[in-house]
Order: sequence, then structure tokens, then C-alpha cells
Amino acid sequence: MLTVSLLVCAIMALTGAAADPEGETDLNSGPEVTSSIAELMPSCPPGWTSYSIRCFLYVPSTMTWANAEKYCQSQGGNLASVHSFDEQHVIQTMIQRQTSGYPLAWLGGCDAAQEGTWFWSDGTPFSYNYWATGQPDNRANANCLLMNFGDQKKFDDQPCHYGMPFVCGKKL
Repeated sequence: MLTVSLLVCAIMALTGAAADPEGETDLNSGPEVTSSIAELMPSCPPGWTSYSIRCFLYVPSTMTWANAEKYCQSQGGNLASVHSFDEQHVIQTMIQRQTSGYPLAWLGGCDAAQEGTWFWSDGTPFSYNYWATGQPDNRANANCLLMNFGDQKKFDDQPCHYGMPFVCGKKL
């Protein structure tokens, strides 16, 4: 099972990192542009929450970490990465508004490739951590990250095969 988890996390990280080509559009070529600036600005799809240059979606359906990541990829993103306290707060507020609580939810953090080396499935650096006291502890082979753990609603590591609601994220 560990080998499968390692392989799944590694593939997802590489897929997420490779699936974001930076394409540029020349707005001066082709037909004359008469759109307003607001129409040119990208926006989040309906049901998604906007923050900075990213969009987030809370999915209350329970899935394993790998299936949640696969679902997020089908929506054009990955399980959400968190890079600041403000971003963490926006995601928690989004969940609280939809559920009237703070249920545990998968995020895109994983250390199955190498124990103790955490990365985000979208390929961004794992530089912000909000671990609960004593976490991550790798108890019961816990290699996937969830949020809203404990009284302080922080990060925890749990076994990736657990079914949890989850948060998707994608760039605008």
C-alpha cells in the first residue's frame, strides 16, 4: 500500500507541475478588441471562491486523497495548496459558510514519496505550514494532509485512503 501511495503522490505532483504551461495571448492580433477590462479579466467558475489569483472549491463528497486529487484535476486544478495564513483563513471561511462548521477536509499536501518531505500536488513549494501540535506524526502511515484538525483547526497528516471532503484549487 505504501508503494502505491508513493507512486500516486509522485505521479500527481509531476502531473500537476507539468500541466501548467504558461501560454501568452497577444491581445493586439486578430479582430479589433472592444471588450471592457472586466471582460478580459479571468474570473472563477460559478461556485468557486476567488482569492488573489486563485480559485477554491469545497467539495463535501467524501473521497480518498488520490480520488479527490483526480476530481480536482478534472475541474482544471489540484487539491488546494495553502501558502499563507490569509489563504488558510479564506478557505476555512468558505467551508464554514457552506457547512456551518469546520469539517476535516483534504488539501494537496503529501509526503508519501519521502517521509517528512512534504510537497503540494500542484507542484508549488511547501513553504507555509500550519501543523497542529505534535503533527505531522505519521501515525498509521499518515501521508496526506488535511485541514481543520483539533481545537485550533490546523493541519494534520492522515492515511490517504480515508474518505474526506476536500478543497480544490486552481490559478485564474
